[in-house]
Amino acid sequence: MTRRDLGKIALFQAAVAKAQTAKKYTGALDGVESKVDANNFDPVHFTNTLYDSAPLSMTFQAKTRRQAEQWQARLRPKIAELVGGFPEKRANLAAQTLEFRDFPTYRREKFVIQSRPGVSVLGYLLTPKSGKAPHPTIICVPGHGRGVDDIVGIDDKGQDRPAPDGYQFDFAIQATQHGMAAVAIEPMAFGCRRDDKTKTRGLGTSSCQPTAGAALLLGQTMIGWRVYDVMRTIDWIETRSELDAKRVGCMGISGGGTCTTFSAALEPRIKAAMISGYLNTFRDSVMSISHCIDNYVPGILNYAEMYDVAGLIAPRPLFVESGEKDNIFPIAASKASFERVKKVYAAFDAASLTEQETFDGPHSFWGKRGLPFLAKNL
Repeated sequence: MTRRDLGKIALFQAAVAKAQTAKKYTGALDGVESKVDANNFDPVHFTNTLYDSAPLSMTFQAKTRRQAEQWQARLRPKIAELVGGFPEKRANLAAQTLEFRDFPTYRREKFVIQSRPGVSVLGYLLTPKSGKAPHPTIICVPGHGRGVDDIVGIDDKGQDRPAPDGYQFDFAIQATQHGMAAVAIEPMAFGCRRDDKTKTRGLGTSSCQPTAGAALLLGQTMIGWRVYDVMRTIDWIETRSELDAKRVGCMGISGGGTCTTFSAALEPRIKAAMISGYLNTFRDSVMSISHCIDNYVPGILNYAEMYDVAGLIAPRPLFVESGEKDNIFPIAASKASFERVKKVYAAFDAASLTEQETFDGPHSFWGKRGLPFLAKNL
């Protein structure tokens, strides 16, 4: 190899190095940044600016219990309207048991009910072998993932797994370990409640996008549809002699926390609730990153924030848990939102009936204090 060849190689390497260090093209404003205001091209910045002036015309401001009750009486029907409302007439449940399984500490029944004409809900009833019937009962709603299998100990091959797994840690089974019956339901757009095209893309793929999008086009919401499924599940619980329909709670993580928040806010038959990995502000969670479309309620910020919706649960017992490393629902906003909820409970003179636990972990179910809280208050 000659010196000339070596020189060519050196020039080539220098050119490659220069190309690698050259600024990557990012868009039409490259090189003219100083001539414009970059914020004016940032749509997230724009929406945050709009949030700063959002009316929140029905946010909590009461000082007394009477004022708090009047506030709830105004806000609750408005939230029900915003999520799309609920059917005036309830369809026959047409309940059907599909399977019984027996486990060392609990029994599991697979069942189906009709939520509304043409809409079926699959669920699992886990009844503890300890304790005396009728049992206090928790409706358990999973978050994004494979659906209800993720919280009742069923793996991705349809087999019973030996130990909890995933970010939800089989929390329906955990409920039975605290003496409560668990009714775990499949949320619409997950698991067996998906369209055929979505099912071909794997167990963990939801059909939230086409379904929740269609709901918005129809003037309804996925949140409203899922809340109604919870209401119908309580109707079913009322038909079961081994379950105490006067001691029904609701619990869920992530998207299941969304469903729990709105369900407990709108359904007074829910006597206690546990919200895991959700309570935050719309500003810091849903508006700040790319969230699933099933989180959105058109126009809600004209009236209320997430903490106001949670405030509709008062004075019924409410437990909130949040991971300090949750990058979906940031911990600072979770803490700030809970402080707003506490003000509602204080107005009801019920500060002892709401608690928050934060833990050193990511977006996941914890349950260390929350499950005992539910068992104590049901």
